[in-house]
This record gives sequence, structure tokens and C-alpha cells, in this order.
Amino acid sequence: MFISDEVQRQVYAAARCSRDARFDGRFFVAVKTTGIFCRPVCPAKLPNEANVTYYPLAAQAMADGYRPCFRCRPDSAPHSAAWYGAETTINRAMSLLSQIPTQPISTIASRLGISERYLNKLITAAIGLSPKQFQAMQQALFAKQLLQQTRLPFIDIALSCGMSSQRQLQRVVQQYCKTTPTALRKTTNEGSNKVTLFLSYRPPYNWPHVRDFLALRAVNEMESVTDNTYQRWFEFEGVKGHFCARHNAQKRGFEVTVSLNSFTPLYRVIENIKAMLDLNADPMLIERGLLQAGLIKQQLVDGLRLPSAWSLFESGCRAILGQQVSVKAAIGQLTVLVNHLGEKCSIDGADKYCFPSAKAVANSHLDFLGMPQTRKNALRNFAQLFLANQQPSYAQILAIKGIGPWTVDYIKMRGERDPDIYLEGDLIVKKMAKQFPVSPSKAAPWRSYLTLQLWQLSGSEQK
Repeated sequence: MFISDEVQRQVYAAARCSRDARFDGRFFVAVKTTGIFCRPVCPAKLPNEANVTYYPLAAQAMADGYRPCFRCRPDSAPHSAAWYGAETTINRAMSLLSQIPTQPISTIASRLGISERYLNKLITAAIGLSPKQFQAMQQALFAKQLLQQTRLPFIDIALSCGMSSQRQLQRVVQQYCKTTPTALRKTTNEGSNKVTLFLSYRPPYNWPHVRDFLALRAVNEMESVTDNTYQRWFEFEGVKGHFCARHNAQKRGFEVTVSLNSFTPLYRVIENIKAMLDLNADPMLIERGLLQAGLIKQQLVDGLRLPSAWSLFESGCRAILGQQVSVKAAIGQLTVLVNHLGEKCSIDGADKYCFPSAKAVANSHLDFLGMPQTRKNALRNFAQLFLANQQPSYAQILAIKGIGPWTVDYIKMRGERDPDIYLEGDLIVKKMAKQFPVSPSKAAPWRSYLTLQLWQLSGSEQK
């Protein structure tokens, strides 16, 4: 489903000719004479406008027979938000269809509460592809990224992409990339337990703000922050790992090195890192929302991002331990918690800790924490809830004594990465909203950024 609206074509044409990085990932440029599609920031010679077709999604260009450019690597572009503004069901469906390994279409339809037939009709009408086609192309794009940027053996790449064999990898790459895995591979030096990928973002990206935000909340022996890097040790779906993200402002992205005991969950780990650093945010849309809410340009943090916690459970623990105390005091307690209950994570020659599991917290009396017993009880009950249900409802979380609406909203904002949470009950937000009169509803769906912006205007640091 290519872009046919003439006004939209003119906008994309101007962005393509200027190689405006703010549009990277928002659309793709297919060249009829070469059969190749590119990102708008591709350094190749600009084709004539008459030979160009524009697509909102890379998968749509692939469906029309174009192969991805080997130079600008469309698979490395920030995720497109081409379905923003559509109904909620489509947003959720696209998110589920983008996951690797792929889920059966019937399972996704069931999770959405609709029939498989209706899901097919909905997605086909929205993007011009069937759900199965979109899933296959997501696998092909991730496989291409791993083939070009890593030294992983072909079988590990196949498994990381949700494929069952090297033969399937060969077939998918040949079908959608018009080449072979061997041709895409730059080196035959395989077997490393590390993967290094370049993860792009749309500028501006305020790395100093993100860095300082993460540094203030870093847990010793689990996280480390320097001028240009953020790294942490973690456990993800039973696999222990470590990653280091190094900011490269000139290339507009991060060089991320990941080490894992098993590469099966690699795609989901990469997506979690992207979400944690908020790499898929569109700063143009966010700024527009903040201005509509009533702030002025001079008040805005240029390239504002909302760094998230590593997991929903971790965000809840951070919020509970941070109730009614300073950030410094909260991180002190969190560090004690990690050092007492976190499992050792000996990767890359370092002996560090992973964040404690829900089981470890639920089964501890937490006597080592210096805080009121009611807060310890709230933390234990929160962990027990996650132990019984990996995805508890907000009503269940709110029912825990000692947890109120602010904590639940904070968990949504930083744990679930919801971009549209306005912490109206937050004292700092209330104070700043009076000083800088805003209309939060006009900032939707970017009210989480409005919350963060008001915190920044106050000079206050939150949990």
C-alpha cells in the first residue's frame, strides 16, 4: 500500500531530497528502476522523483517486490508508526505481529478478543498485507540485520528469528532480500558469544538528559553509566546477559553489544533495549503534542526521551521503594535489595548481579531494608502477585495495601512504556501545572512526555 496522496508525497519528497533524519523510519523510498527500497537518509545518489514510490512500512515495499538496500539497511531504521491514529485494536495487533518468534495468527486474534478472519480483514485493510505476510517480512528484516552486522552462526540466526532451520533461513532471505545469507555476510569469522548491532533513532535525541536520568537511578553492581555509555547485567526469560550501549551522535544511534548465554530471545532483548532507551520515539510528534498542551518552544527539552525500567516488575519495585523518600535514598535501598537477592551474573569477565526475581523478593522477609514494615509488606505482596500471575491487572496491583494510583500510573509509564500517562496526582506535576498552565488532554497521546517535561521544568528528579 504505497503513498498516493499528492500532498503527502510532496512532504516525503522534500524529506528525501534533504535526507532529513527526523523522517527516518516514518517512510521508505522504493526506486522503480533498480527494484531497491531505502531509508530517506540513504547516502546513495538521489533518484528522479518520477522513479520513486513511497511506503509507510518496509514490509509493504517488500510485498511489492522491492529488496532492501544493502547500504542504508532499512532493517536498521527506527520502527515506523504508520498505524498511529488508527483504532486501538490495530495498534495492539501490529505490536503482536511484530514479535519474534512469531505467534500463531489464531493466538493473536484470541488475545485481541476478535476472530482470526476479522483480524486478517483488519490488518489487510490497514497496511495492504495479510498478518502472515507481515510476520514473515519482519523475520526476513531481522535476519538480514543479524547477517550483515554480526558474526553469529547461521543456525543461531535462524533460531533467533524464530525459524526452525538454516534451510528456512536460506529460503526466507532469498524470497524477500533477493540474495543468500552467505552473500549478505561480510565475514566468515563465526562463533562469538557477542552480538554488536547499530540501533538508530530519529534526531534530536537528548543523550545527556537520558544519561543523567539513568545515572541518577543506576544500581551499583548491576548498572554502569559513563559519558557515552550505559550498560547493565540482566536476566531475560531465564537467559542471563549483559549489554553495553555506546552513544554515537554523528551516526544518530547506539552501538549496542549484547552477550547472552543463549541467543534464542535475542530479538526480544534488542527490542527491550530500544524501549528502555526510547529509540522509537518520534520527537516531531512529541514536540507538537507538548506545544498543543500549552507549553512554548523555549520551555521544551530538545530531543526529550522517557527512559524506562528494564521490566514491569522492576519498575514497580523502584516505585514502591521510592515512596516518600528522595531518589538517592530510594536507589540506596534498591542497591541493598539487588545485592541481597539478585542472582550472580558472571558474563564478559565481570561478576555482577541481575535484578532479583519476583520469587526471591516474595520469599524474603526483607529485614535488610531500612524502611517501614508497611512498605516492606507492600513490596512482598507486589512480588507475590507477579509470582502468581506474570501479567497482573492494574486493579490487582492497586488492591495491595500501600500502593496507590500514583504508583500504578508510574508503573504504566516507566514499566509498560505507556507514552500517554499524565501523573496528575504527582505533587511536582500539580505545582508546575499551576505555574505553567497546560491542557494535558491536548498532549495526548504523549502525556507521559508532558509529565517528564514538567518534572524537568521544576528541576526535580523523580523515582
